[in-house]
Amino acid sequence: MTTPDRIKSTQIALDRDLREQAILLLKEVRAVDGVDALSEQFVRGLAEPGLGHSHLIVTLNEKIVGLAATDDETTELAVHPAHRRQGIGKALIDATPTSSIWAHGNTQAAQALASTLRMKKTRELLVMAIEGPALEESAVYKDPEGITHSSLANAPMEKSAAEAKWLQANNEAFDWHPEQGGWNTHRLAQAQKADWYQDSDVLFLWDGEEIVGFHWVKQHSVELQEIYVVGLASAYRGRGLGDPLMRLGLHHMRGQGARKVILYVEADNAPAVAAYEKLGFTVAERHVVYEK
Repeated sequence: MTTPDRIKSTQIALDRDLREQAILLLKEVRAVDGVDALSEQFVRGLAEPGLGHSHLIVTLNEKIVGLAATDDETTELAVHPAHRRQGIGKALIDATPTSSIWAHGNTQAAQALASTLRMKKTRELLVMAIEGPALEESAVYKDPEGITHSSLANAPMEKSAAEAKWLQANNEAFDWHPEQGGWNTHRLAQAQKADWYQDSDVLFLWDGEEIVGFHWVKQHSVELQEIYVVGLASAYRGRGLGDPLMRLGLHHMRGQGARKVILYVEADNAPAVAAYEKLGFTVAERHVVYEK
């Protein structure tokens, strides 16, 4: 039986056994590649039917050795290290309904497969990191004149009102972004269901009752934390408030015990990359979208 014949379409979130197999596959891939094959949203899709993700799997001896996950816009995939160069990755890419394929970490194996299939790199996402003395220096924070700060947990208004202002600032800051822009209350509520989410990790700068910007923090562990999303409302851009907004979050994370902080940024967003480098961030990983 050929590899394409072994491909099965399924929804892993509805099958506990397949879900456990998929999680084991991802752990084995990370152990070799040093990077997660699936992003957080696609990992959640293995357990949450409501996200509507679909999956293609290749099995051998009743064990998943290849997996492609899609949300009908992009696809992410994993092939067991012991079963690479056997046509599994190519078969999954050929069978997936989307043209955009993520390669997290852009490993040598992913680059080789993309080259073989003549796929074109169309997007690059950087993971930048800061730690040590650079983190200590960048975590010093003071409110700018006339500006106050809070978290969502102690916002100066009802939580629903603060969330509405947060959504507006988010959509102004990311009107160009394929994943972060155009959010509504339902999309925010879905994001807040993540097991790591806390209201106290969503930080705001305020000008009276107007939101200046937000800094959303994700704790991977006490020592490793992430600038999950940070953005300024359009009315406050160009006023030198991006730096204190960044420092507010770094101060918060360092106070919680963070020894390393990471963030994701588009590689072609030169002003943002330069600002992060100025604070002491350096590139740690590269994630790429290839088009078939």
